[in-house]
Amino acid sequence: MEQLDQELLRRLAVHDEKALEAVLQMDVSSASACGLDTRTNGLIRLAGCIASGATAQSFEWSITAALDAGATLDDVVGVLIAVAPVVGVARVSLAAADIATAVGLDVRVPGRS
Repeated sequence: MEQLDQELLRRLAVHDEKALEAVLQMDVSSASACGLDTRTNGLIRLAGCIASGATAQSFEWSITAALDAGATLDDVVGVLIAVAPVVGVARVSLAAADIATAVGLDVRVPGRS
C-alpha cells in the first residue's frame, strides 16, 4: 500500500474531520479520485446503493453511470448476487425492483396483482 493511501486510511479510521471532508467533497461522478476505473467505480457505487437502501433515483443514477462506463446487465445482476449474503434477501429484492425499473424491465409477475 502506498504511503498516501496508508495515511488516508489511518485518518479515515480515526474519523479525522479534514480527511472525511476531502473524501465527501470528491466529485461523485469521478472515479479518478479513488483510483478505480469508471466501470468498477460504478458497480461499487451500485453495491453501496443496495447496502444503504438508496432511493430509486440513486439506483437509476448509479446504474446509468455503470452501464455508460461499460458494465453490462450481467455485471449489475452479479453485484446483486455478491451483496445478497451481506445485506439480506429483503434488501436485494427491493433493490432488484428499482434496478429493473431503471433499466426498463417490467417487474410485474403474471398472475399477481
